[in-house]
Amino acid sequence: MANKWGFLGQDWAVNLLSGQVANDRLSHAYLFTGPEAIGKRTLAILLAKAVNCQNPPAEGEFCDECRACRGFAQMGHPDLHIVQLQEGDRDIKAGAVRELSRMLSLSPYEANYQIAFLLNFERASVQAANALLKTLEEPPQKVLLLVTAESAESLPATIASRCEIIRLRPMPTNRLADGLADDFEVATERAQLLSALSGGRPGYALRLNEDAELLAQREEWLGQLTSLLGQGRVERFAYAASMSRDREVLKEALQVWLSFWRDLLLRKGEAAAAISNLDHEDELSLIAKKLSLEAAREALASIEDSLHSLRGNTNARLALETLLLKIPRV
Repeated sequence: MANKWGFLGQDWAVNLLSGQVANDRLSHAYLFTGPEAIGKRTLAILLAKAVNCQNPPAEGEFCDECRACRGFAQMGHPDLHIVQLQEGDRDIKAGAVRELSRMLSLSPYEANYQIAFLLNFERASVQAANALLKTLEEPPQKVLLLVTAESAESLPATIASRCEIIRLRPMPTNRLADGLADDFEVATERAQLLSALSGGRPGYALRLNEDAELLAQREEWLGQLTSLLGQGRVERFAYAASMSRDREVLKEALQVWLSFWRDLLLRKGEAAAAISNLDHEDELSLIAKKLSLEAAREALASIEDSLHSLRGNTNARLALETLLLKIPRV
């Protein structure tokens, strides 16, 4: 169920942060870590609202109605500064971080604290990370630095060690399904499917619920995968040439493939753990009969390796071609 910040899951994190706000014991920098769509940015926004709310109903809470709450919710407050990967760039540039430091040296325009979001900072260049380090070592007054990353280990230790780390983890899928049904009025069967598909990530489950195109896109990617299983090298390489044009879309597709192959491995190994793709249960069982356990395991590991490579500077087409050579033909 949603907690006092209206956040689905991560009650421990909400209680910790709201208590720090209430007792005026904020750290100068927080690092929110966890898998994609777990709620890192959402929790950072809620913290920004809590420290800047003009009419808090209680200590450590926010009204969600004042100018500050609305501004931070819409990511458009004058005291909010955002540093993130720009379209067309391979990494976050040092110049953006230096400009942020210059802005943070000024007093807040109207909020209690200036808020700096540094999103997906594992994508920062070495120079950008070094530029942030100086601000972390000598933080300005009335500034709150909120960093998100996949893991603390994906950042230089010098940065992670200067932040309070909030490690977010997936919820149990049954609890997430209950929360979707109770707090967001999602039909029970649909809530169970969305919870399973999201792997316990509330942010992704809510995105799937709100955007029908995401579910349709998932179906398309799964259809492409099952089609490729029966095709040879020529067709697979033609697919790689087309699919690798958009690196971010490719990463999203591979995440869907990863969940499917995880389910295949569970089916092949006759594991008791629940599968994610509940609406493809018959198809999973059929394909699993035609695969060896080792083939399923190797395919899953290959997709994980490809995703890891794509987070770096690996050529996307080459990474996908290599992956498709390793995926077995069924």
